[in-house]
Amino acid sequence: KMTQQMRDLQLAQARKPPGPSSPNAAKRLYRNLSGKFRVNYTSFDEGSLAGRGEKEKLRKSYLFQSNAALFEAVELQDLDRVQDLLKQYSPEELDLNTPNSEGLLPLDIAIMTNNAPIARALLQAGAKESPHFVSLESRSLHLSTLVREAEQRVNELTAQVVNEAPNTDCSEKEKQLKAWEWRYRLYKRMKAGFEHARVPDAPTNVHLSVASSSSVQVTFWEPLSVNSAVVTKYKVEWSCSPTFLPLLGEAVIDKLKNLHFTIQGLVSGTAYYVQVSAYNMKGWGPPQASVPPFAIPSNWREYDGRAPRRRGQAEALDHLLGQVKTVHQHCICHEPCKNQPQSRKHSVSKSLKHLFHPGSKFLKTLKRGLYLTAIFYKDDNILVTHEDQIPVVEIDDTYSCLLMQDFLWFTKVSCMWDEILWLRQCVTVSQSSCSCILQTRFKMLLAISQMQGLLGIQDLGQVFFEPVKDKQGNILIVTLKEVKTNQTFESVRWVPICKLQTSRKSVSSPEEPTALDTLLISIQDKLAYHQRSSHALSPGLYLGYLKLCSAVDQIRVLVPEQLPNILCHVKIRSNPNISREEWEWLQKMASVEEPIPAEPEAETSQNHLFQELQVAIKELMMLVNIPLQEAKDFRLYSQEVLDFGDQVSFLLLLPPSDDVCTAPGQNNPYTPCSGFLTLPLQIFELGEE
Repeated sequence: KMTQQMRDLQLAQARKPPGPSSPNAAKRLYRNLSGKFRVNYTSFDEGSLAGRGEKEKLRKSYLFQSNAALFEAVELQDLDRVQDLLKQYSPEELDLNTPNSEGLLPLDIAIMTNNAPIARALLQAGAKESPHFVSLESRSLHLSTLVREAEQRVNELTAQVVNEAPNTDCSEKEKQLKAWEWRYRLYKRMKAGFEHARVPDAPTNVHLSVASSSSVQVTFWEPLSVNSAVVTKYKVEWSCSPTFLPLLGEAVIDKLKNLHFTIQGLVSGTAYYVQVSAYNMKGWGPPQASVPPFAIPSNWREYDGRAPRRRGQAEALDHLLGQVKTVHQHCICHEPCKNQPQSRKHSVSKSLKHLFHPGSKFLKTLKRGLYLTAIFYKDDNILVTHEDQIPVVEIDDTYSCLLMQDFLWFTKVSCMWDEILWLRQCVTVSQSSCSCILQTRFKMLLAISQMQGLLGIQDLGQVFFEPVKDKQGNILIVTLKEVKTNQTFESVRWVPICKLQTSRKSVSSPEEPTALDTLLISIQDKLAYHQRSSHALSPGLYLGYLKLCSAVDQIRVLVPEQLPNILCHVKIRSNPNISREEWEWLQKMASVEEPIPAEPEAETSQNHLFQELQVAIKELMMLVNIPLQEAKDFRLYSQEVLDFGDQVSFLLLLPPSDDVCTAPGQNNPYTPCSGFLTLPLQIFELGEE
């Protein structure tokens, strides 16, 4: 109702030209008109200038209306409307931090009416308090002035309504009177909210941790008190003295989406004390010291001076590959091989002829052999040939049993899709040995080249962790790639996956499906695996569980289906760094003979890590379906912290040495719950990279 009254008032004022109805109305009108509708005429093209000027006026008028709508929503305490406006417009478009003619900002109104939900929403959007309030006295005086002016205006309008005869002007004045009465009550409520407010209590759960060899991180929660005004900022102070004299530095945090702060540029090995205090419109509250009371910047590597495991490895491998390419650049592998045995020469020439012959195309059916298929997908669509078939090319029609060594070699080749031609030339030099392994791998390279040529793209994506087989002797090696742009390919087109699955006519029985039918049936699972294997963990320290099982030709590792490129894990904390003191405590814990070492001293980083590990181990044991009492025989891997980059690090939890790897036929009494799978170790290593 009041919203409608305010709108009626604005319409009435727009129709009626007399002077402003409040002492500040003239200033407000001038400021709004001059600031919002000013146009800079700089073009000699009057037609285009007029068009641009009108558009600019409309745009600014629209934004001005949104700014007014935000003030109105805050004054009416309409949280839903405030949230909608903050989502719809940027802070700049809303003029979120530009005071109105009364010198108030939306955040000022929210905190002085003690509307905590709206105040928090504004703070998370980047709202600030008015810079006019430099002291408590200035804020109190300003509010008193607003209340006095509103009261004066109400008295004037009341007298006019009582003394004038009923007419149109009187009706308009009644509307103005109701609007000013409402504003008078608003200002009184704001003044009372300010007078009854008190400084905030100290923040809670102030925790200090070591972030690196030169930084510490402090995290905290809001004060528990619900009676004080809304907290609008926090102050973090640090010193080398527990008395905080002298003070080494301080930082004010006014972006309250995440309540944490990292103090950078500290000296390794030096103890730093940290405290945090909160601020509201009544001033700063008392500081709260952190737990533990101090932290010493360090890293676990300082314990024994160990260098990062992967330092320089990528550069060294690139350099080594460059050297190999240089050596092979002028070698015999770039010349035709003339001394091959007749049978092999015929096979190679046949493969080459098949590759470069104009009739080279995708296969429609499988006969018995080894094949390569490439699955490209975008949203719910998949690339198929003009015959509505998944792209398939032949690797070897005489190969009916894929050796694990050959498959794993193919997965490594997938890291060098752009180097297939060079790899083919390198493999050719050894053809005279008549090695079956080399022949198979050479044919794999030929099939990759053929698939790349038919699709017109080099990168075929990631190899699925196991081939698709059928009882007819067909084996499909599957690659998967997500296309995120509107990319065009040769000889193929996009179709919905559901349409492909429903329209394809199976040529096999349900009891013995062909490899292609099996692929089509399970394609959604394979796409889900591919998407999940590219997900990354959020920064933090994790506890991983290493469980292996061996077969005749491979070792497999247990991983979660939702994140198959990472070991089974739970998050210990958001800070990925292990300090020197924490690592030293872990070393002592790993060396004791008792199954449960004594707890470290209270209010230390070691004690906090001990508590975090206890929670993480319980959660991890429940996740992998192992009774908690069995965990007493488990051990932490104490040789190193596994660093996966991007602020992600792991501590490993290992079963007893005899149970780390389950042998073929060995009974494992504790089978993980659903949601896990086992990957070949080499595939897992490639995915982890």
